[in-house]
Amino acid sequence: MIQLKNLQYTWPGQDNPILTIKDWQLSQGDRVFLYGSSGSGKSTLLNILAGLLQPQQGSVRVLDTEITTLGARARDAFRARHMGFIFQQFNLLSYLSVETNIQLAAHFGVKNRSISPDRIIELMQQLSLGEQLLSQKAGQLSVGQQQRVAMVRALINHPQIIIADEPTSALDSDARDEFIELLLQCADNNQSSVIFVSHDKSLASHFSLSININDLNSLAVSS
Repeated sequence: MIQLKNLQYTWPGQDNPILTIKDWQLSQGDRVFLYGSSGSGKSTLLNILAGLLQPQQGSVRVLDTEITTLGARARDAFRARHMGFIFQQFNLLSYLSVETNIQLAAHFGVKNRSISPDRIIELMQQLSLGEQLLSQKAGQLSVGQQQRVAMVRALINHPQIIIADEPTSALDSDARDEFIELLLQCADNNQSSVIFVSHDKSLASHFSLSININDLNSLAVSS
């Protein structure tokens, strides 16, 4: 699913790279917990996998596509078609309805511009969200409801890869564990791989594979 080789990324204006990864691979169906302290490069790595950042060196293959060779528009289309994202701040448009927020993700996925309403309702039901919420503005929902809507949006295009960047930081422990289990259950139903990022190592027990980003960064790039 994902293969990185001799990857290096340095932020503009910095002398030392924040990421230096010699070789890292993930397989289909992996449930990965990626952890590390703030500033360790977790979100930078996610942005590289998504094609939002281009490394100065190395290969980034996602679903057998070398995304570093794609232009910006092609990377955007690839991300929309094959990846689902759940962000720490959810990134819902508060003034739009829940249904419109979800449909926007379907639209940008191109192949699913005419996504079936049944698909939306199916995912809403899986996440214990009432169908009546579809007409409400996203900003009127509780934090927990917004988080689940963000999950529906991430899953709407049947993504092969789901990336969750610190999505449980605002939840208490019970709500956090429930959300993770729901996410993994939906990923199983959708046959999606999962990369879940957090600074909280205690969440690792939910996942089949746990990786400290500092361990990835400890290998030097070969010349």
